[in-house]
Amino acid sequence: MSYFEIFLLGVALSMDAFAVSICKGMACSQIKWKYMISAGLWFGGFQMLMPLLGYFAGSAFASYIEKYDHWVAFALLAGIGLNMIRESLWGKDEEADDGSFAPVSMMLMAVATSIDALAAGLSMAFLNVNIWAAVAAIGITTFLFSAAGVKIGSVFGTIFRKRAEIAGGVLLVIIGLRILLTHLGIIA
Repeated sequence: MSYFEIFLLGVALSMDAFAVSICKGMACSQIKWKYMISAGLWFGGFQMLMPLLGYFAGSAFASYIEKYDHWVAFALLAGIGLNMIRESLWGKDEEADDGSFAPVSMMLMAVATSIDALAAGLSMAFLNVNIWAAVAAIGITTFLFSAAGVKIGSVFGTIFRKRAEIAGGVLLVIIGLRILLTHLGIIA
């Protein structure tokens, strides 16, 4: 994966956290810097941790499925992306109904929004990727999007939520498809 693809992966994976941060911002009566930093740290931290865990878990059995690794990476990324699109179009908006920034609430939201990052990390185990650069890019991108999402939510409301989730899903499907087509020799 190129650094540009890693950046796009970070953007795509941060969209769930961005959408939840927008909801958190909408539910707050007054936005403070500490809320923005809190959202960024919780979501960015878990978005860094989960792909790292997925990568190490995938690395443990990568040699057993090396022959099919490109199909696994494609299936995981496309599946995550399509699920994000489906949930944004037809899912329920229960992710962030309250504006609580309490540690328990934030940890639950951070885990919920980073499950797809775990699967993405698993797929990275089958690719030629610098995992440390990838988790740093994902974490920093998610931190910035989440902090901005709280502010945007307080200002603009629900306008961007569905669009952010759809864009993230489309990016994941494109990245997965590119991995597959590159491995099959269809594109360079």
